[in-house]
Amino acid sequence: MKKILLTIILLFPISAYALSLPDGLYSDKVLVYDLTDDLVLLEKKSEEVASIASLTKIMTTITAIEKNQDINKRVEITDAVFAGLPWDASLAGLKVGDILTIEDLLHASILPSGADATQALAISTSGSVTSFVSDMNSLAKDIGATNSTFKNVTGLDEEGHQSTARDILKILKYALNNPLFRRIYSTKEYTLTNEKVVRSTVVGYSKNLNLNTDRILGSKTGYTSKAGLCISALININGHEVIIITLGASPIIKEAYNVKDALTLISFLDNNYKETELIKERDLIKEIPVILSKTDSYNITSSITITKYLPTDYNKDNFKVVYDGLEELSFNTKGKIGSIKYYYSDVLLNEEDVYLNEKIKPDVIKILKEYWYIFSLFIFGLLLLFYLSLKLKKRVVKH
Repeated sequence: MKKILLTIILLFPISAYALSLPDGLYSDKVLVYDLTDDLVLLEKKSEEVASIASLTKIMTTITAIEKNQDINKRVEITDAVFAGLPWDASLAGLKVGDILTIEDLLHASILPSGADATQALAISTSGSVTSFVSDMNSLAKDIGATNSTFKNVTGLDEEGHQSTARDILKILKYALNNPLFRRIYSTKEYTLTNEKVVRSTVVGYSKNLNLNTDRILGSKTGYTSKAGLCISALININGHEVIIITLGASPIIKEAYNVKDALTLISFLDNNYKETELIKERDLIKEIPVILSKTDSYNITSSITITKYLPTDYNKDNFKVVYDGLEELSFNTKGKIGSIKYYYSDVLLNEEDVYLNEKIKPDVIKILKEYWYIFSLFIFGLLLLFYLSLKLKKRVVKH
């Protein structure tokens, strides 16, 4: 057997380029990732180290979730919770003496981006903020966020507190695999045990700046003077979960450049990406010659339909089909004859075994023509045996 590499050339013009980011974005660093297909769609400076502001709280929250088995455990808010927090830190409105659950604090950390809530989580979980930050860095290392260093639990500007858009993606992907984190991240409004209502920051942007954020299923925004405006957002486009991460937009809060960029990217994906059918069931993959049969060839076809979320100008040459199997069939061929693998940009999308699904009928005339010398020898042998047997009978009769 030998491998045959087949490139499926679709009936469209071949495009040799991929889509670039849309014009007019305010953010310095951008990463758009298809969570459903595990594929980066768009990116800019995604591996450059930067301040990440309150996107830090994604790491804080998932660390707290993993270290607290009982989310109903009650925590009293003390003065220590507010130690070191500047006057302009984003707060959830907690007060000294409040008795809240871990689940309350998790929501208060993500939704209104409460630095008071993240500090309360750190102290109640690990005994101190310093110890909890060490736990965050250990988990980040385990996740593979090797370009991230956390110095605090809030994301406030501090020397050496940094990450990258790629690392934030790794952390968020990891966190979204946790059902509790996913639920919190996707919540827009939550009532704490003390009956205080906390809301997602994108709700505020929607109300105050008349921005329609309905397409943002879950999010974490961030802002500091050093980090600028940042956002991580989970959206759904054509049945695909997509993560948007932007960093470093101009730090003008009233302009909400982070949210505006997210909405621009959503619109861009709507208009420029779609679920594309790469191959459909029964499409011809390869025609294999058949010998000694009444049919001259056998068609191998796909038994599956493969679609992928791609830019409208995607490179058709990136889709490849590899058949590995018999290069010739005969009437005595049975069972499995090979396999097919489907690739896009060298990433395996699917594979299937190929079985002979119809009986190949022999052609007597072709068989006789192919093996005439064998049949000639066979007939000659029979005649010779017949001749010898006759001679033997004559001898027996004489005696």
